Amino acid sequence: PPGTPEPTQDGSIRRYEPQNDLGGGLIVSPVIYDAENDTFTVDNLAFDGANTYRRGTAVSQLGGYAVYEADVVVSDSITGTDVNQIVPYRAILGISRNTVRNEDGERVPRSSFAIVRTGGYVGYGFGGFVYEREGGVVLPDTGQATFSGGYAGLRVFNDRAGLNYTRGQMSIDFDFEDFNSNEGIKGIVANRRVFDTNGDPVAVDDDTGSNLLPAIRFVLEEGGRGVDDNGEATGSVFSTTVTDEGALETFEEGTYYLVLSGDLTDPGDGGEVTGVMVLETTDGLEQETGGFILYR
Repeated sequence: PPGTPEPTQDGSIRRYEPQNDLGGGLIVSPVIYDAENDTFTVDNLAFDGANTYRRGTAVSQLGGYAVYEADVVVSDSITGTDVNQIVPYRAILGISRNTVRNEDGERVPRSSFAIVRTGGYVGYGFGGFVYEREGGVVLPDTGQATFSGGYAGLRVFNDRAGLNYTRGQMSIDFDFEDFNSNEGIKGIVANRRVFDTNGDPVAVDDDTGSNLLPAIRFVLEEGGRGVDDNGEATGSVFSTTVTDEGALETFEEGTYYLVLSGDLTDPGDGGEVTGVMVLETTDGLEQETGGFILYR
């Protein structure tokens, strides 16, 4: 994804969502978190309030990550008349439990991600994501590693307005020895459940009323993309359902983006993996953007 133009193994990296055909991506910049006031500032989105997102009321946390809401009304700067905003704009913010010193000598989170989406359009609407690491990464030459933690996402629609939350448990495994041409990377988001903006379950199975979505899985590639020297990786994700005839059918397809941080060779550290994935249903009617910070 666009962002840091010349990344290195020893340096910080920031990545933004690529521009897409529907007008999203590459427009959410910058993103600033104010820890003292627990607010979240997003620039370059029209009618999302006064750019300051506050901690959610009905849903304040999802999968271990913070949820924020934009203002629903802004006053006309001269008359004071209410100007209705395009709602709902929601943001998910993930911040690493680990810290490092930045170039100014301040201790800052080692990695983070932010996702912004709106359910105010008939169509996916505007939004974007950003993920980053502070400091570098030390990668192993051999062995395997597994990382796990929470997953949280925002789900929007292409044929109607509305926004849902998703949450699940996620793990990613790396094989740094094989394949010979690239590292093996596999991952899964399990127990993925859907909720509305009030935090109530959304039934996705008409027969049972369950709010459980299919697991998201990584495509394991040989001879393709692995972890580059800077600790970054990207690849494909998918989910499947079972037809009435008992056959597997692709339900969603998309892409994951991730960056490794810390020292993966140090037992006292172990490193972490941070990233975002975007996937759509095969009918093109639903899009989910989820984020994760996983630890060993």
